[in-house]
Amino acid sequence: MQSIKVRSRVGADGMLHLQIPSGIKDTDLEVIVIFQPIVPATEAKTPGNLGWSPGFFERTFGCFRDEPLARGEQGEFEEREELL
Repeated sequence: MQSIKVRSRVGADGMLHLQIPSGIKDTDLEVIVIFQPIVPATEAKTPGNLGWSPGFFERTFGCFRDEPLARGEQGEFEEREELL
C-alpha cells in the first residue's frame, strides 16, 4: 500500500479531478480518498476581540513588580474515604 498527499481544487462544477502518477500500468487498484477542506488563515485576534476590556493589559502589566506574590501555608491534607 502506498500513500500520496495531493493538494487540489474542486472546480465550479463540483468535481475534483485527480491526476496522480502511480508508476503502475495495466492493473486494477483500490483507491481510498480522504479529503479535508483547507481553511484559510484568519487574522490575529486583538484582546478586545477576545473579551478583554480596552487597555486591560497596559493597566495591569507589572502591577506586582514591587510586591512579589507568595503562596501561603496550605495546611494538612485531608484523608478521604475511597469512593466505590
